[in-house]
Amino acid sequence: MAKEKGRKLIAQNKKARHDYLIIDTYEAGLVLTGTEVKSLRQGRASLVDGFVQLDGNEAWLHNVHVPEYSQGTWTNHTARRKRKLLLHREEIDKLEAKSQETGHTIVPLALYFKDGRAKVEIALAKGKKEYDKRQTLREKQDRRETERAVSAVRRKQRA
Repeated sequence: MAKEKGRKLIAQNKKARHDYLIIDTYEAGLVLTGTEVKSLRQGRASLVDGFVQLDGNEAWLHNVHVPEYSQGTWTNHTARRKRKLLLHREEIDKLEAKSQETGHTIVPLALYFKDGRAKVEIALAKGKKEYDKRQTLREKQDRRETERAVSAVRRKQRA
């Protein structure tokens, strides 16, 4: 069987980018059971309520929903168990120091396969206030409108 190449996205947490200001991102491996890998290969997972907790010298991924494998037997996993993240010691120390600051948290952004191995993209993030969210949406909308206006002017010039 040929080895997989590239990145295959399984799940993405779009709400995290809306609710948090992303400061720094990290790629971490996951410790999974066999049925979890098979379920992920079917493209089924949810990161919506997920968060990372640093416990001693280890990082753990909580509340990520990986549904049970349909052909699994008694060896099937529980859907919302905590999963260990594989990070370098320096990364864990840096995340622990930064997450102690007020308002900082660690959230999962994406779950994917990279060269056949399950990876999760986690981010050190700071919670946004309601007015920050509105400001971000307004800036995004303004950017879209200016791009539309510029493209309309270019079309007129070509004609």
